[in-house]
Amino acid sequence: MMCKFTEATYEEAIIKLFENMGYEYIYAPDYDRDYTCPFLEDILKDSLVRINRDLPMEAIDDALSKLKNFDTGSLLQKNMIFMDYLQNGITVKFFVKGEEQSSIVRLIDYQNVNNNSFYVVNQFMFIDNGNPHRPDVILFINGLPLVLIELKSPIRDEVDAGNAYRQIRNYMQDIPTLFYYNAICVISDMVTNKAGTITSGLDRFMEWKTKDGNYEDTTYASFETFYEGIFQKERLLDIFKNFILFSGVSNNRFKVLAGYHQYFAVRKAIERAKIATKTDGKGGVFWHTQGSGKSLSMVFYAHLLQEALDSPTIVVMTDRIDLDDQLYAQFSQCAEFLRQTPVQAESKEHLKSLLDGRSANGIIFTTMFKFERGEKPLSERRNIVVMADEAHRGQYGFDEKIVMSENEYGEKEAHTVIGNARIIQDALPNATFIGFTGTPI
Repeated sequence: MMCKFTEATYEEAIIKLFENMGYEYIYAPDYDRDYTCPFLEDILKDSLVRINRDLPMEAIDDALSKLKNFDTGSLLQKNMIFMDYLQNGITVKFFVKGEEQSSIVRLIDYQNVNNNSFYVVNQFMFIDNGNPHRPDVILFINGLPLVLIELKSPIRDEVDAGNAYRQIRNYMQDIPTLFYYNAICVISDMVTNKAGTITSGLDRFMEWKTKDGNYEDTTYASFETFYEGIFQKERLLDIFKNFILFSGVSNNRFKVLAGYHQYFAVRKAIERAKIATKTDGKGGVFWHTQGSGKSLSMVFYAHLLQEALDSPTIVVMTDRIDLDDQLYAQFSQCAEFLRQTPVQAESKEHLKSLLDGRSANGIIFTTMFKFERGEKPLSERRNIVVMADEAHRGQYGFDEKIVMSENEYGEKEAHTVIGNARIIQDALPNATFIGFTGTPI
């Protein structure tokens, strides 16, 4: 089949694939527009009015002004601001009967997928700083250029997806404004189809090997599996809101797009948590191969729990101080995405005060050794979720055992032993527990 495709016919095949998924098609050269504007401006304005029906035009105009006029900063800094707008909306001010009011203008209706506009656009000429470029395909959601797709010919041996990656890097240099509003970048030559972000190196662009989280194309992802796996409308909006974040320290921030294994595992874990909090508290075991992003999966999971369970308190538990510090650092780097600042319990008493002092919210880090046998429960609330890292090492032992040992006089004595899992669950008897591990189980 591949021999039938040139770059042009491959582009047509991709466009047809998106049309089959319900996207409307625009051939950009036939679309009347300002070539220095990165938006489909009339569609953007109409979408904001439709999505924010309860807000006056003054509020929409304020949001549009903020979208178009960023403060000074790097491309990455501006993209971080935009992603916050995309995920959480734009805070605007306006007057009603002479009184100043504030509200949120949403760029996407995440609750009603059909209230958004989806366009697949090819040959979109854009001029920035006098530099004209024409990316192959762009997905515009509500008039915003959120996904850039760069294609290379599947029949030319001298070019491949790596060339598409380098082309995107050139675009970022020559037409940076387009990338202020970018959520996902795609490189594709039919055989290789990968997605990444504006900070991803070529090695961090990842395949998407399943359409539904059940069957996996284990050898390589066909282009149908890749595009239909990520870009089904409802899933794409879910990825925008819940599976893209910024991590790293202040002078070295980077943008992370979840892999397919993270997306589907986290989504399944969330559904299990909804049941567990109302029944037996068994949130299951979340297994990752080593080096496949377990700590970031934990961040995505914690983020989604807040909406799925109506602002629970999350206790992140480790069995070593160094792991506690590492995981706490990872969550702290993602505090903006989590919309709250994690706290590290310094002692057993501090842990108890952190739990006592709230009825909801909070991400609390602790080692398991801050729990002791025989104490009163630290909290009997149901809206607590315990995320136990490296659960294969310490989360054992629910039953009491009688153990014989010799005392200092050489006499046999019997004493009762219970495992860490029982001690922790006695301390938080109504919590939901989920184990995370990178070790095969």
